[in-house]
Amino acid sequence: MTLRTRVYVDGYNLYYGCLRKTAHKWLDIRALAAQILTTIRLDVDGMPTTFDLDILAVKYFTAPILKNFARHEDSVPSQVAYHDALLGHLGSSVSLIRGSYAAEPARAHRHIKGRRPQDCELVDIWRLVEKQSDVALALHAYSDALRAEVDHVVFVTNDTDMVPCLDLIRAHTAAKIGLIVPTREKIRSVNRDLSKRADWVRSHVRDDELALCQMPSMVRFDGKAVHKPVSWYPRPDLLDPLLKEAIRVKRSRGAAWKWMYTPCAYLNGQRPIDMAQTDAGTSTLQTYMTSYAKDFDL
Repeated sequence: MTLRTRVYVDGYNLYYGCLRKTAHKWLDIRALAAQILTTIRLDVDGMPTTFDLDILAVKYFTAPILKNFARHEDSVPSQVAYHDALLGHLGSSVSLIRGSYAAEPARAHRHIKGRRPQDCELVDIWRLVEKQSDVALALHAYSDALRAEVDHVVFVTNDTDMVPCLDLIRAHTAAKIGLIVPTREKIRSVNRDLSKRADWVRSHVRDDELALCQMPSMVRFDGKAVHKPVSWYPRPDLLDPLLKEAIRVKRSRGAAWKWMYTPCAYLNGQRPIDMAQTDAGTSTLQTYMTSYAKDFDL
């Protein structure tokens, strides 16, 4: 038996549970879902099943970062680049459903270790709230199952707010429910309220799966090249100055990136982008680039 399968991704949960502070942010979410589904066994009426990720395989729910609350200067353009790359790489198999963030002034008790909240002073804060994303995810999943567009809904979340949605799907549709908890091994526990309503649960995402399911470093979208952000590489501190020098010598960002990803005979067939991930490789690469620039008076 083959189940038409669609994956519903809580972008906020996925980022903070699996991707933040890793070099795996340039994630092909369809490939990851397909990879995990190969590890899942689900029997229906005593028959083993296979999973068919349909034409619209993934619905990805997210919200644009507010510039004034971004932790890094490149946070906003990096998120934009990622969303464009997803659309360019996955095409019609992905749909991005965007909510929004609202920043609201509020008052809260200051956290002082060892004291009860009511014993701590109130301070003025900004409260950042994601709007619409959770509701949109729940409504899309329920609606798709109710209209029998899919036989199998897979949630990538660990958010208790999804419990009513899972209850409605179980009560009013024949769709099977899968749950992928977007966390790395031994970081967060599975939400029990969600897991007991699912037909199967994957408790975490492995690092090797994240590494395997990365998009190409350059993706074309809407007629333009979209590059993986420098800060998303394993060693941006090493890569950034090398890339700037390559842009200076090659006279364009596109040509510089092409050179970085091309094996170089003068570097024993190594790719500069791979060498830029270690101190030793970077040192060798810098020596070569300095010599090259000097020879050609650049």
